[in-house]
Amino acid sequence: MRNFMLAGLLILSSCMSKETEAVTVEKTETPEMRLAAMGIDLPEPSSPVANYVSVVQTGNLLFLSGTGPKQSDGTYIQGKVGEDLSLEEGYQAARLTGINHLALLKNELGDLSRVKRIVKVLGMVNCTLEFQDQPKVINGFSDLMVEVFQEKGKHARSAVGMNSLPIGIAVEVEMIVEIAPE
Repeated sequence: MRNFMLAGLLILSSCMSKETEAVTVEKTETPEMRLAAMGIDLPEPSSPVANYVSVVQTGNLLFLSGTGPKQSDGTYIQGKVGEDLSLEEGYQAARLTGINHLALLKNELGDLSRVKRIVKVLGMVNCTLEFQDQPKVINGFSDLMVEVFQEKGKHARSAVGMNSLPIGIAVEVEMIVEIAPE
């Protein structure tokens, strides 16, 4: 009986050590490592196209200007969701917009591990008057933030429809991010 108890304790100890090891590995995984695992290379961030800056820092908050779904060839995904684009294509445009925001953050911070929390997201969808699934479109952005930052990526959000966006882009998103000091 004593041997069975000892064997049970050894097995339990081994399992607990593996759980602790898994938690440790998860905690050391960086946002950059998660992006690499997803096969995402961040592009060079775009420069502002008018009289504004892309990022403003006040205290420990970064305010990121509205960004759209700029593709690697320099063109944007354009059109109205519900007319020119499907819900899934809108979702992908919002995800691409998220990748462009991550590029801005990486450029500003140098290390995405400095992100303490994605605080607030405003997602604007260029859509028809009848289209009512703006939240499902902006999930493309939100899902990416949670994939990259996990719990820190969960945020407050608004998702609204617009009858037009600059240069006809399908989606524009702005966000507020809390950061850790350098």
